[in-house]
Amino acid sequence: MIRIGGWSRLSTCDWPGRLVTTVFCQGCPWRCGYCHNPELLDPGAESTVRWETVTAHLARRQGLLDGVVFSGGEPLLQSRLAEAMRDVRVLGYAVGLHTGGGYPRRFGRILDEGLVDWVGFDIKASPMAYENVTGVRNSADPALRSLRLLLDSGVTHQLRTTVDPALLDDDGVTELKTWLTQQGLHDHVWQEVRAM
Repeated sequence: MIRIGGWSRLSTCDWPGRLVTTVFCQGCPWRCGYCHNPELLDPGAESTVRWETVTAHLARRQGLLDGVVFSGGEPLLQSRLAEAMRDVRVLGYAVGLHTGGGYPRRFGRILDEGLVDWVGFDIKASPMAYENVTGVRNSADPALRSLRLLLDSGVTHQLRTTVDPALLDDDGVTELKTWLTQQGLHDHVWQEVRAM
């Protein structure tokens, strides 16, 4: 179904105010220097957990958990993510998604189909500084297209930025704050980088 690099059977922090199971999807197109899940970067790595194991867990926890969060890595890299989300909804759970927006077409289809109830969206930097953080050329364009799709969809979300001074210095933070204000984005969370 999908490649899973790990999972948390119970999380209280991956979807604010919800008790969830978090599925960490394998693979990411970006190489952010502060990545706290580097073992998930390789899209070709084998799954450490079978999808059937996750769904069996969910079937046993009905009424005890609120939802499932697909995190990563980058969940949108998974070609069958929408199918996995449908499985979760059939079991009666709400669906959350952590994404940097690297695959806007796939994201748009998920939003259009109403498969996701909440999105934690990572804004890496101001558009001009995206490559400094992601380590990948032209990474801002798909991310900004995905951001626009999210804002237009009306889906509940949290916009957040991880601040690593080595990649996003004070000038970069100021530049991003200015850009966010220009876009009318005021509900935004700043996260300090986690020391590895």
